[in-house]
Amino acid sequence: MADIEKVRELLKSLENSSVEELELETEGLKIKVKFKREGVSVPAPSEVPLTPEPSPAEEKAQPEENYYVVESPMVGTFYRAPAPGAEPFVKEGDYVEKGQTLCIIEALKVMNEIESEVSGVVRKILVENGQPVEFGQPLFYIEPK
Repeated sequence: MADIEKVRELLKSLENSSVEELELETEGLKIKVKFKREGVSVPAPSEVPLTPEPSPAEEKAQPEENYYVVESPMVGTFYRAPAPGAEPFVKEGDYVEKGQTLCIIEALKVMNEIESEVSGVVRKILVENGQPVEFGQPLFYIEPK
């Protein structure tokens, strides 16, 4: 039987995310959850602009075309260092090798090391330490060398 506390922690970690539906299946247990988001309005089709203007935050998030974007492979909490008070794995301007640990993402009390898929220079760290991240969210821009 699944550990109910782990399920509760997962649901709690998704409370403030944009995830609307979650389906989880393990040995003998299947859970399907749909989050009801209050205060979220969906504009009528006539209100949706055909070519939305990017917000200033979205414009800043656009990587240079020659940067490799490291994206989060999961929903969880982003940590720059292996332990509180420890030096971060990498800083902006650091050279990293392929396979080098860039950060940790904690999901369901499991610490998942995220490694660089390219060698190069870390140009931008896009997430603050301790911040929740979503699947596919950009974490780092690396300039391949």
